[in-house]
Amino acid sequence: MMPFHFVECPSPNHDARPQGAAIDMLVLHYTGMKTSDEALARLTDPAAKVSAHYTIDSGGCVYRHVPETRRAWHAGVSFWAGETNVNARSIGIELVNPGHEFGYQPFAHRQIATLIELCRGIISRHPIPARRVVGHSDVAPARKNDPGELFPWATLAQQGVGLWPEPATPTADFTVMLEMFGYGVPPQVEVPLKSVIAAFQRHFRPSCIDGVADAQCAGILAGLLAG
Repeated sequence: MMPFHFVECPSPNHDARPQGAAIDMLVLHYTGMKTSDEALARLTDPAAKVSAHYTIDSGGCVYRHVPETRRAWHAGVSFWAGETNVNARSIGIELVNPGHEFGYQPFAHRQIATLIELCRGIISRHPIPARRVVGHSDVAPARKNDPGELFPWATLAQQGVGLWPEPATPTADFTVMLEMFGYGVPPQVEVPLKSVIAAFQRHFRPSCIDGVADAQCAGILAGLLAG
């Protein structure tokens, strides 16, 4: 296990999880701000009313904002597998990256290595299935596109965090399969289907993000459901 240490950087932006709510999701984000300092300031600003449980900077330093037992305010209006209060069931991790607005760039090796070890620890403490390790864009496709197409999901899956599929033969309509996997689709959610498909592609087929469900996408999604 790669050693890392926590820097305590508490945020006031959290509250109690609903009684009986299982912690069974992990949501990964990028900060989408110009600097690490700006991101940390916002995540700990009571006026901002946003937070995460952890932030990892490009050097692999882990800032701890909210205890895992508490609900951090990171996902916003969101949906996954019938759940409309993703914050209630999830742990949120922010990765320092300027994002698409300020010069999106590949994630640093040390940052991803630290993320993998942090996620492994979280998964050891909570019953989080691989298909419930998601990106912010997966649960809020009309609003968000982080952690984005440069995020190395395949690398995480190789290390036991999340899924990376082997294509299979589709057994149902693509929209039906999206819903089976966990994505919110119309009329469940008021989100254009094209945005949902683009979120799926950003996660699982980042080479082409056009919101069109082609045969390659269908095979990938079928593989996810078979896995």
